[in-house]
Amino acid sequence: MAINIQMPALSPTMEEGSLAKWLVKEGDTVKSGDLLAEIETDKATMEFEAVDEGVIASIEVPEGTDGVKVGTVIATLKVEGEEDAAPAPKAEAPKAEAPKADSTPKAEAAPTPAQAPKADPVPAKAASMGDRVKASPLARRLAEASGVDLTTVQGSGPNGRIVKADLDGAKPARAAEAPTVAAAPAAATPAPAAAHAPVAAQDFGIPHEAVKLSNMRKTIARRLTESKQTIPHIYLTVDIRLDKLLKLRGELNAGLGGRGVKLSVNDLLIKALAASLLQVPACNVQFAGDTLLKFQRADISVAVSIPSGLITPIITDAGSKGVATISAEMKDLASRAKDGKLKPEEYQGGTASISNMGMFGIKQFEAVINPPQAMIMAIGAGEKRPYIVDDALGIATVMNATGSFDHRAIDGADGAKLMAAFKDLIENPLAMLA
Repeated sequence: MAINIQMPALSPTMEEGSLAKWLVKEGDTVKSGDLLAEIETDKATMEFEAVDEGVIASIEVPEGTDGVKVGTVIATLKVEGEEDAAPAPKAEAPKAEAPKADSTPKAEAAPTPAQAPKADPVPAKAASMGDRVKASPLARRLAEASGVDLTTVQGSGPNGRIVKADLDGAKPARAAEAPTVAAAPAAATPAPAAAHAPVAAQDFGIPHEAVKLSNMRKTIARRLTESKQTIPHIYLTVDIRLDKLLKLRGELNAGLGGRGVKLSVNDLLIKALAASLLQVPACNVQFAGDTLLKFQRADISVAVSIPSGLITPIITDAGSKGVATISAEMKDLASRAKDGKLKPEEYQGGTASISNMGMFGIKQFEAVINPPQAMIMAIGAGEKRPYIVDDALGIATVMNATGSFDHRAIDGADGAKLMAAFKDLIENPLAMLA
């Protein structure tokens, strides 16, 4: 019997994905637990395992295909005892065209692009003679699209079955026999989408490369557009002295060195934001139409830049965790995020976000809220500045922090209270460790 292998739902919200890479080929024998493919969702690339044992009979969706809906048949598996299925008969269409091929002058044999593929005498002859060609469904579709005569192809699959790989380098049957027929569709086919882009580029005269968007980049574009169009942002900025925090970090790292823990400034900022949200619960909320969700804990989404875009792994219940635990979890999440190995529950959710661009030398920026959250904290670089210290002009290490708030859910006064609490915890960091 044949078993359909379908595009899996790798997260509760997944509706479609990209078939990034096949890890098997037609004719391979697989067993339960073997890796079949890599599926790219909007946030990660995840491995898809086989459930049943058998032979990969056909691959229906080629690797690199985007927008494959959940439930779509992507391959078929032949289990023990299944016979090769006879190819679907295709004799009717060639027979209908055969009289035209014999009686119609060559100049009129291909008046439209649609007729050209049907005017191939070789496949018609094979079908009328009842020849049985063993080929996978994908190989048949590719051969039909490219005009390859399957009777001239040597199959490398089970029992000599023709698979996709066997078509590489195969020459179309009609290319040598009827060059005028082959040329007609090329001239008549409009292909407006394919032709328009390069023409526009030539008009501007700018050298360029067209890069196909990944699912992650498409999701980032969609969600951030939605955020700016539907969420009324309010921005609040404060200057924060870092000297005490930097001193405490050095002391903690000296004490934790034996445990292999090295705290970053960002680890302490995550803790400070979580503690601030618990102090000002009016900001630890989410707008949900005619409902306001008030969260009982602070789950902090941390923006991490990866080669394919941006992802926000979550430190769950960061307010109740020690900074050493936060540091260890953040290192693990960031490492697996860059390898595309995060589980959906590790980056979906969160009650608020933090984005730190200080390591890039950015002094200040306003981050876009990550929907459906209601706030995000943007962290700038710490730098030595002239600063009033104890009513006298001095030098201090200062950074800018800007909170972006969803004004539908959070009033400006509550946002200001959160920024004040965040500033106070960083300038007096022992309080967040109590």
